[in-house]
Amino acid sequence: MGMQFGIFTVGDVTTDPTTGITPTEHERIKATVAIAKKAEEVGLDVFATGEHHNPPFIASNPTATLAYIGAQTSRIILSTATTLITTTDPVLIAEDYAKLQHLTDGRVDLMMGRGNTGPVYPWFGKDIREGINLALENYALLRRLWSEDVVDWQGRFRTPLQGYTSTPRPLDGVAPFVWHGSIRSPEIAEQAAYYGDGYFHNHIFWPAQHAQQMVRFYRQRFEHYGHGTQEQAIVGLGGQFFMRKNSQDAINEFRPYFDKAPVYGHGPSLEEFMESTPLTVGSPQQVIDRTLSFRRYIGDYQRQLFLIDHAGLPLKTVLEQLDLYGEILPTLRAEFASLRGPGVPDAPTHASLVAAAGGAKDSTVYAPADDATGTTDRDLGDPAVQAALTAG
Repeated sequence: MGMQFGIFTVGDVTTDPTTGITPTEHERIKATVAIAKKAEEVGLDVFATGEHHNPPFIASNPTATLAYIGAQTSRIILSTATTLITTTDPVLIAEDYAKLQHLTDGRVDLMMGRGNTGPVYPWFGKDIREGINLALENYALLRRLWSEDVVDWQGRFRTPLQGYTSTPRPLDGVAPFVWHGSIRSPEIAEQAAYYGDGYFHNHIFWPAQHAQQMVRFYRQRFEHYGHGTQEQAIVGLGGQFFMRKNSQDAINEFRPYFDKAPVYGHGPSLEEFMESTPLTVGSPQQVIDRTLSFRRYIGDYQRQLFLIDHAGLPLKTVLEQLDLYGEILPTLRAEFASLRGPGVPDAPTHASLVAAAGGAKDSTVYAPADDATGTTDRDLGDPAVQAALTAG
């Protein structure tokens, strides 16, 4: 799979400005599932959900959401659009996403991010002024929890670990692929480059030149740390579109959503925003042309995700957007493939990571001895062990 196409959601609960109707949390949660299933139906490769713990969002507990979707899909990769490495215990992340790997047969990866909502940090006992340090320390621990069967660790932000084994172990002995997501933080790009992980630039709200600078910085640092050439770095982009068969129909329909959107409304006009950012509102061909233009200033990249269910758009409209996305998908795949330079790596998948590791490995870790007898929970059913205990 040379390049992956998909969608991401931030899970906002926003009033539809054309009807005045605000979906309930229940309706928005169920709509998220319907959108993900539709994404697989139209042939997309990835569905990603953000992580928010504050209203007006329903994107808390992404593992439950992705597991539920995973049980109703068979092919699409399930990702986070942000996993809060700052406020979420890395021990919990290690367990949750390894479990999700097993449940979905490897159809899972993560996008690490700091989170920039100040009040959320103290809810989890953290200080936003330590955001960068938390991201660095917690991710370093997470990597060890997935790569080492037994971990001894001590840091600044959580209690020490002694002889700790995270369970279940990663599927086939291979941890989920990790992207580091950011809009404006060079520290996160540096972290991605240091480990040779993927870098995902959100690519919304900001001019193209900003995305170009951030991705270029990541590529340079990726090469600096010896992971390969700049062209071999793993890059993902966000974006946003609204399509109708006729471009003016698209603009007329989407304008009230843009004008009232909590995130980017009440500022530049729709036309100004489209000119200065990757937002594309128009015909399918316009979306194709604009998306292909990203490559001119980013270079070859591996993943393209679009935000399409925001700003109060009703579920029916979002599903129609997905139908149109499915229609242009073959063209996008073919055009990007034809432009792809030699030696550019494909988008990572569980299968490609297993192959790179030399094949699947048994990830079972047997329990350590419980006491001085050297017995384990697995041993207790063994007649020989029971006899030895009785005799002792």
